[in-house]
Amino acid sequence: MPIVDMLRRNAELYGGETSLIELNPAEQEKREVTWHEYELVEPLMSEDYRREITWKEFDRRSNQMANLLLGRGLGKGSHVAILLMNCLEWLPIYFGVLKTGAVVVPLNYRYASDEIKYCLDLSDSDALIFGPEFIGRVEAICDRIPRVKPLLFVGRDCPTFAESYDKLSAEQPDTDPMIPLTDDDDAAIYFSSGTTGFPKAILHAHRSLVTSCHVERANHETTHDDCFLLIPPLYHTGAKMHWFGSLETGGRAVILRGIKPRWILRAVSEEQCTIVWLLVPWAQDILDAIESGEVKLEDYKLDQWRLMHIGAQPVPPSLIKRWLKVFPHHQYDTNYGLSESIGPGCVHLGMQNTHKVGAIGIPGDGWNVKIVDENGAEVKQGDVGELILNGPGVMKCYYHDEKATAATLKNGWLYTGDMAMQDEDGFIYLVDRKKDVIITGGENLYPVQIEDYIRKNDAVKDVAVIGLPDHRLGEIAAAIIEIKPGYTVSEADMFEFCMGLPRYKRPRRIIFADVPRNATGKIEKPRLREKYCGSSLVETQIKN
Repeated sequence: MPIVDMLRRNAELYGGETSLIELNPAEQEKREVTWHEYELVEPLMSEDYRREITWKEFDRRSNQMANLLLGRGLGKGSHVAILLMNCLEWLPIYFGVLKTGAVVVPLNYRYASDEIKYCLDLSDSDALIFGPEFIGRVEAICDRIPRVKPLLFVGRDCPTFAESYDKLSAEQPDTDPMIPLTDDDDAAIYFSSGTTGFPKAILHAHRSLVTSCHVERANHETTHDDCFLLIPPLYHTGAKMHWFGSLETGGRAVILRGIKPRWILRAVSEEQCTIVWLLVPWAQDILDAIESGEVKLEDYKLDQWRLMHIGAQPVPPSLIKRWLKVFPHHQYDTNYGLSESIGPGCVHLGMQNTHKVGAIGIPGDGWNVKIVDENGAEVKQGDVGELILNGPGVMKCYYHDEKATAATLKNGWLYTGDMAMQDEDGFIYLVDRKKDVIITGGENLYPVQIEDYIRKNDAVKDVAVIGLPDHRLGEIAAAIIEIKPGYTVSEADMFEFCMGLPRYKRPRRIIFADVPRNATGKIEKPRLREKYCGSSLVETQIKN
């Protein structure tokens, strides 16, 4: 059934039960940031608040959104963009767009004005729904996006160049328009993270969204009694598709506007959350806060918290070993996926397989995988090749980009660009991004392997390994290392630590600096290459 039917069913079966809760922590300071690079957005509201809606209200609001759009002539064949911070309105608006038969287009909240325009143009968006954090950026381009009408503003004090979503939606009937939908109808355009250049527009059918619901529920054994803590941005497939497990089961979810360890633990405690999806930096921050005494576990009620899972990036095994020492009763899972494969779960570790921490796991429910060489032939077990995927959640295409589509979709298989290997038990290990492989003196270096080793150093908060040009070797490995507060580490100390690596894997340069990550936690290596590849830093050679 179409994904909107799940919302209708929940409204009927669980109408009076809570569906969504929004929390804004009280102690948020005016200049507090949420995700990396959040300075592009105005600070969050400073007051402490908690809002919630039931499944019936969720469904009703989505109907009003749908009727508002249909009244403007927007429906099947239309594309409607959403530019909102995480909030209680986000998902009812998303489902309202889907109920019209239009394609929903979530936009990255980090985009500057020109990037917003680029994505609106690329996706052929006909309307834009945006929040107060984006007034300046939308106003700067509103004269250059004439086809994007209406511009609907969510919040108080609607700017003059837009119309008030709050006022107009409240005037709409809350009856369901019941537009017929099929699994093959276009549903959503998601944008690639842009870590390798301009983002691509990824088109998915309704079948993909429903597949994601099934996979998430199956992978994590989600039930109606679970409560999911939703922290990452909803514009991205990761956060939303993990929440889809709650949608399929009719369970509660908490939208938390903030990532400080004490806010996360407070939300888990007060709202009795059972499932939490974290990014690597957030899990690390929680452990650091506990080990330093900044937060005390006895101050929180956490017995009901059964599952912590991580995705969106390679997961250091050392981090999970630390986590399970602090939370020995937790189930754990690693989730692998791409926006092109409708987010998380096409490969996952499995909650019963913590002995294989370090692997991304085995194929998720309904998915097939292969590891192939440059000619598309499967490699031998244990050899490194490109991971390719096949399943019902694969994208239809890169919208308006036939060349990129043809390079990525071949004979029904999605070529991920990730280098992987499979062990004797069938578990897949992510070695690195194909584009991130460093070739030094004819040897292939996989930065993730080097990063995992360096993270074992207690002083290291984060690390990124990139290739820098070298006249003799072609490339050398450079480690950009972010040190934990309170630690002092010299270049010589770190070189000495890296002596534990095979010689050819040792970094030839150590740079102490912050490691930039995007909103979904992925290291922004193109930014690092741009910054350091042309630098005048003197190359430092490791001692023999």
